[in-house]
Amino acid sequence: MDSWTLILGVIFSSIGLGYFIYGKRQQDLVVRLCGLALMLYPYFFDNHWVVLIVGVGLMVIPRYFKI
Repeated sequence: MDSWTLILGVIFSSIGLGYFIYGKRQQDLVVRLCGLALMLYPYFFDNHWVVLIVGVGLMVIPRYFKI
């Protein structure tokens, strides 16, 4: 792991915590699951470009998918 991967992991995990709390308060399952995924996925990827692309993708999902 390089420093960019760690920094991006911290940033997207923080955003994921915000998504999770917002989804819990609004009773929105999609936002809550995306927040959980944002907090956990940096542990599984080692390339900073993959971390960036997956993170942005997970941040966009609640905008277009509603249950």
